Amino acid sequence: MIRGVSKDAETLLRSIFPILDRRLRTASPAPLAVALSGGGDSLALLLITKTWADAHGRRVIALTVDHGLNPASAGWTAVCGETARRLGVAFQALRWTGDKPATGLPAAARAARHALLADAARAAGAKVLLMGHTADDLAESAAMRAEGSTVPDAREWSPSPAWPEGRGVFLLRPLLGVSRAALRDWLRAAGETWIDDPANEDMTYARARARASSSPRSGEGDRSESGGGGSAAASGPILNSGLSGQAGADPSTMLRMVPLPTMWGGLTLPRSTPPATLAAAALCAAGTARPPRGDSLARIVDGLRRGDPFTVTLAGARIEVGWTEVIVMRDAGQIARGGLAPLDLPPGQSVVWDGRFEIAADRPGLRVVPLAGFIAKLPENERKRLAAIPAAARPTLPAIIGETGDVSCPILAEHSTVRVQALALPRFEAATGRVDSEPAP
Repeated sequence: MIRGVSKDAETLLRSIFPILDRRLRTASPAPLAVALSGGGDSLALLLITKTWADAHGRRVIALTVDHGLNPASAGWTAVCGETARRLGVAFQALRWTGDKPATGLPAAARAARHALLADAARAAGAKVLLMGHTADDLAESAAMRAEGSTVPDAREWSPSPAWPEGRGVFLLRPLLGVSRAALRDWLRAAGETWIDDPANEDMTYARARARASSSPRSGEGDRSESGGGGSAAASGPILNSGLSGQAGADPSTMLRMVPLPTMWGGLTLPRSTPPATLAAAALCAAGTARPPRGDSLARIVDGLRRGDPFTVTLAGARIEVGWTEVIVMRDAGQIARGGLAPLDLPPGQSVVWDGRFEIAADRPGLRVVPLAGFIAKLPENERKRLAAIPAAARPTLPAIIGETGDVSCPILAEHSTVRVQALALPRFEAATGRVDSEPAP
């Protein structure tokens, strides 16, 4: 028996704990973040996570997003805060501010929610964000696809779809094997109550229609876990769409970096790389989050089948296809199209430039810009090392401009006041399933 819980509660916990044991570190000092909407699914998840965390000395933080779309939302957030305090869990309220779109609201709300949650989880030191999707969510997604939607299934483990907010943050959905009804029966037996969001019964949205057609308790769904409407945009980037199952190869054996002095932000793959993995590599190397168009990807696949070398752009990336390998890098043409925008570096803070490099400066007065146009101003040792980088990638590297106009590229030589991390490789490894459990702190 698990001390302090009923037999029914113990049965439920024993079905979820093995997932938590497999995915989470029992002795990590990092907190576990839980997305708490106040609905039944997320409330059950918080209770289960807290029980597991207490058994292993782990901390838990509950994160609630107020979308500002319902007059009652502030009250719902307050209820979530009270629940967290009652359970002895840290709590943070997050709010989606600014103008809301007239169309595509569910997709926009989902994207904003993921960004806010990921930002808050990372700021708290959490590497895992738990979300309360259930078996019913999988059934609803299947019903939506039957109606023509491209919404993917939620996965037990995946990287956050928000970028760059979600860098280093993974999503864990341990309730996918449990029905919504079973969770609510368990909550009732425990004397718990939850919030019912009327948006779950708004037949304007594909998710609500799918829920109504598949569940007699359609009004009890969670607003946070459902994912909103059923458009392709609402399903999130291709990075969060099951790539590890499509890749057909172990990323650890198919991926290598071009041998360079330091990580430069590009990826090199075999020519036999599956299309979905190539699409992920394009997003990672380009630092973008919008999936490539299907017809654009199809043209690249046709070129790969023909066997000849060629060069093409995709999702902000330049893809150089050789006889045996593919080099994926940032497309320098994005400079002319308004990409790779200059960015002032606030001292003492880490910022992400162009979705590709996390940069931290120790002193004020520094700015990061594309290296294009500044190569001749680099110190001689950096110009020599630059020769090892593919020519097409050089203009898109980060250049640090000092107050006196001095120029340096921090990935070509150690910079005394700037630290830089290339994000393409760790993002790609996460997207293709190489990271399958909570990373070390």
